[in-house]
Amino acid sequence: MARFSWKQNENETSIREAIGVLREHGEPLPPIKDEEAFGALFDRFADAKVVLLGEASHGTSEFYRARAAITRRLIEHHGFTIVAVEADWPDAARIDAYVRHWHVPDTDDVAFERFPTWMWRNEEVADFVNWMRAYNKERAEDERAEFRGLDVYSLNSSIRAVLDYLDKVDPEAAKEARGRYGCLSPWQSDPARYGRAVLTGQKKPCDEKLLRQLQDILDKRMEYLGSDGGEQFFDAVQNAKIVHAAEHYYRIMYEGATESWNLRDRHMFETLQSLLARRDDAKAVIWAHNSHIGNASATAMGWQGEFNIGELCRKAYREEAVLIGFGTDRGTVAAADDWDEPMQVKNVLPARPDSHERIFRDTGLKCFLADWRENLLDELKDALSRPRLERAIGVVYRPETELYSHYFEAIMAEQFDAFVWFEDTRAVTPLAHAHGKGMPETYPFGL
Repeated sequence: MARFSWKQNENETSIREAIGVLREHGEPLPPIKDEEAFGALFDRFADAKVVLLGEASHGTSEFYRARAAITRRLIEHHGFTIVAVEADWPDAARIDAYVRHWHVPDTDDVAFERFPTWMWRNEEVADFVNWMRAYNKERAEDERAEFRGLDVYSLNSSIRAVLDYLDKVDPEAAKEARGRYGCLSPWQSDPARYGRAVLTGQKKPCDEKLLRQLQDILDKRMEYLGSDGGEQFFDAVQNAKIVHAAEHYYRIMYEGATESWNLRDRHMFETLQSLLARRDDAKAVIWAHNSHIGNASATAMGWQGEFNIGELCRKAYREEAVLIGFGTDRGTVAAADDWDEPMQVKNVLPARPDSHERIFRDTGLKCFLADWRENLLDELKDALSRPRLERAIGVVYRPETELYSHYFEAIMAEQFDAFVWFEDTRAVTPLAHAHGKGMPETYPFGL
């Protein structure tokens, strides 16, 4: 008992020391509504090729608005041309066409209508998307900023996109593609069932057929490339890659969380690399959860064998990748009780006393930037170099089991290069269809 008390006191002492160091070196941030001033504090990171902006939840307004202000600054003043987000490629493609003043595909779909709709269909994102469209209006096509999705979940819509493309450029190849993709037909609307059927021996894997389909499209590159600068071909190839990756993802998801997580994040990283390779001197901003953009090797995730896009960027781009985490202590968040359940505005519990978030809260600074990359602050890095708990809220939030559901261990100084702190935050505002009134007919969120 005495030994436990001694260890508790030692931990509390180190936390109090860290609070003092962080209070000394934290840089107060201006209000987010002053977007120009807020974004200017992040000019120091403009030398990077990839800036990864995180979030501690998928439903917090301040995280979205802060990332928008930072991204605007990097696009307007520092030559960043790609915004790549933790979202499905086909949905983001509709947004991309809208912001670059291209034809938005004529389909019955509108962007981001599957669960969790509020993650991207919110007023904070819509405001940023409309800013991108206005920014691009007077620029040449090859200079316009693009909006892209990195994720792997769009099996059904990606199959449809590939077939639509082939119907236009090569109807005979489209027939063959339909035959190959037919292997997945019974499970397209619920691909998790496909993975279960393969696991139980009720279904043979479709991976070879899907890989052949991707290779056939790549083999006909010169034949398919048209006058669109290769954009439609690139989109078709990316969707064919997603179909192949998604089949693999759903097939291995029952084998263990580590394998499926790694496949997903490697796909996101490879998509980012493909985007960067398409433009001279390309520079990208990534929007994704802290669990994706922080270096996984410095967290319990990495210690159990998982990696993420942040770790892969760190290895590939070294000092040209900047990993910026975001956090909060309390407030409200848009989240569900469980997957596929309705969104609620939930109260976020104050951070645990043994967490990194507690250290940030107890500085007394309401909103600030802690930067140990640019300033090379060894003292600050040392203060944040102990393994401590860190909170992660996704689209599901279970405050009643928060410790087990939402906290994990991390060494923050190695996980991120900098951290943006908001003491008190509010939920995002879900996008009502009425928000589209007055928008062009091409408005991708639907009217």
